[in-house]
Amino acid sequence: MWHRVAGIIIKFRIALLVLLLVATGIMGYFASQVQLSYEFTSAIPTDNPKYIAYQQFRKQFGEDGNLMVIGLQTDRFFKPDFFLSYCKLVKKIENVKSVENVLSIPGAINLIKDTVSGKLRVVKLIPDGNNVNVDSVKKVFLNLPFYKNFLYNPATDAYLMAVRIDKKALNSKNRTKVVKAIQDASETFAQEQNITLHYSGLPLIRTIMATQVQREMRLFLLMSFVLTAVILALFFRSFMAVLASMMVVAVGVVWSLGTITLLGYKITLLTALIPPLIVVIGIPNCVYLLNKYHAEYNLHGNKMKALMRTVDRMGIVTLFTNLTAAIGFGVFYFTKSAVLKEFGLVAGLNIMAIFVISLIFIPALFSFLPTPKGRHTSYLESRWMNKLLSVLTNWVFEHRRWIYVFSILLCGLSIVGVLRLNSVGHIVDDLPKGEVVYQDLKFFEKNFRGVMPLEIVIDTRKKNGAVSLPVLEKMDKLIAELNQYPEIGHSLSIVEGVKFARQAYYDGDSSSYAVPNVFDGAFIQPYLRSKGDKNSMFNKLVASFMDSSKQKTRISVSMADIGSVRLPILLDSIRPKTLQLFDSTHYQVTFTGTSIVFLEGSKFIINSLRDSLILAFIMIFGCMIFLFRSWKILLISVVTNLIPLLITAGVMGWANIPIKPSTVLVFSVALGITIDVTIRFLVNFKQELSRHDDNIAETVRRTIHDTGLSIIYTSLILIAGFGVFALSEFDGTKSLGYLTSLTLLLAMITNLTLQPALLLWIDKAKQKKINTMWLEDEESA
Repeated sequence: MWHRVAGIIIKFRIALLVLLLVATGIMGYFASQVQLSYEFTSAIPTDNPKYIAYQQFRKQFGEDGNLMVIGLQTDRFFKPDFFLSYCKLVKKIENVKSVENVLSIPGAINLIKDTVSGKLRVVKLIPDGNNVNVDSVKKVFLNLPFYKNFLYNPATDAYLMAVRIDKKALNSKNRTKVVKAIQDASETFAQEQNITLHYSGLPLIRTIMATQVQREMRLFLLMSFVLTAVILALFFRSFMAVLASMMVVAVGVVWSLGTITLLGYKITLLTALIPPLIVVIGIPNCVYLLNKYHAEYNLHGNKMKALMRTVDRMGIVTLFTNLTAAIGFGVFYFTKSAVLKEFGLVAGLNIMAIFVISLIFIPALFSFLPTPKGRHTSYLESRWMNKLLSVLTNWVFEHRRWIYVFSILLCGLSIVGVLRLNSVGHIVDDLPKGEVVYQDLKFFEKNFRGVMPLEIVIDTRKKNGAVSLPVLEKMDKLIAELNQYPEIGHSLSIVEGVKFARQAYYDGDSSSYAVPNVFDGAFIQPYLRSKGDKNSMFNKLVASFMDSSKQKTRISVSMADIGSVRLPILLDSIRPKTLQLFDSTHYQVTFTGTSIVFLEGSKFIINSLRDSLILAFIMIFGCMIFLFRSWKILLISVVTNLIPLLITAGVMGWANIPIKPSTVLVFSVALGITIDVTIRFLVNFKQELSRHDDNIAETVRRTIHDTGLSIIYTSLILIAGFGVFALSEFDGTKSLGYLTSLTLLLAMITNLTLQPALLLWIDKAKQKKINTMWLEDEESA
């Protein structure tokens, strides 16, 4: 079959190259249309109950993740020059396009009881005009408990401004402009007042991540090209070999970007890794093909015959090495996570595409080029490389026991390390701990107990039930319980508004800031229907905390990013107290919000990646059975590839690297790539075995020298390529880089030492069986 394929490629090489060029031109057009994703892609499937509950919440109450917060810490906040400058800053931010409103001290309102009608009026804390009595504003503001620990923390002199940004702007490329305009105005104020401002909130975090993704994709693509080109130049010492390989992967990158557009996807944190991955995975194809071409040409000096044999002998190898790599990535498509499905499908398709591109392009191009010169094939006789391979061969034949002992010891230590592994994730997991944005998040956690949203929705199951006194009292008790937890910050609900109204009813007495009782509860309804400024901060807050029928209400909680381990423990602690107050026979309480969705998404991705790893094992080793049809060979390949994965998991345990989506991803990716080396070695072993009269020992010796060179160089290229990701600003991408590089290094070592040693074990068992049969024959004779 492969001889026929080789004949077709050589015979129709011009037509195939033209077809490849046209296809690349078309894909190039689509690649130019690729867009960056600004939306928050959910990790959990759309039929997940918690996802459905979150979508229902968003439909009823709006977004919970569109607040950007700006904080500062100073003891001169109410000094006239500072406060007036801060007021100007608020005005500037309010005028930024796509900013819906700003919750701030200068924009705060107060409730005043009308002495004539007895109704409540909404008045601005700072009246329109230029004459602002800062001392008077301070006195009134500090007498309003509604804002305490919400817009300021008196214990730490910390102050907060919350900027609500339009959802459409957040999910478009305009988000970067909006966030930058807010930060530019804020930094001008900071310089004028010589103060440090702190920024946080999901809009800011997602904007930083989206911008960084775009920048890193370009950087990693460039670095992967440069690194692989340098390694190839050192290997082949041929400009054309390097250029041809670079052209192959460049076409692959164009196709990968075009595929993203054709499938209706956008560039995300995961899909941004695909172009540099195509470079890293595509280069070994070129190395295998060119190495075989040079080796064949050295044997007989016939260029066309060498190219034909290259496709004939290496076609099956490159097919299965790419197929197993595609499986390692492609299994993610079978998860229910949208972000993993996109990554798996695009990566899997383009790994197979790079196989087709390299198989056509390399033989077709080199058929038109001059024959290789001596310097181009001198690497085949490299002294240091041959010496290294001789050392490895000596170890395999003379020190097999030490290889087994060392492997067993490492596995034992790794198992202990695996037992130390723990699973934990944070919403801002990917943010570097030393970056300003991470430190700013900690500022808000320290001074306001965090800014991550948690929503508690209470369905009273009857119209106007949310404004009844018993429900308000229960909510107030629940909020008091929540405040006992150090991880939970300010809680905002209709209760706070009602307490604010009661304080106003008693002429602003702060001691009256409480839920109305049966005696003064008659003015709750007028308060809820108060006719103030419809665009005021207060009325907007009231309207956003109940549905139109006043059957459902919510408690909006700000909390710290406590991670996927602590969050379920915290929720399990809160639920019994909630159910004690809100009996499930009369009420339905739902915990939702970005924090809950993240927790569910983190668990779902880890479970999905675990399942996809099992599926990858089954599919990959199914390919191995089909290819070699031997359970002994299958066993050897399993052991050879499991040990690097086990050691990597052990290193994670000993180094306290937690299991999270980015680190679990390593194992499926690494398995799909490391098995390539095993296939390369075993296919050559199988092809050479018949030529050496089924002499396993001699075939192993020959295979180490025949494949060792290309295995070492392709492994170095892969290690360097994935090592580039270790330079990422995102911890997840960084983990993918150095952990995959470690696994690939270990796989190279096990494939060139443990694997041939185990093949010799087969030979020893075979010889033992023959000797036993011979002795039995002698005894019977």
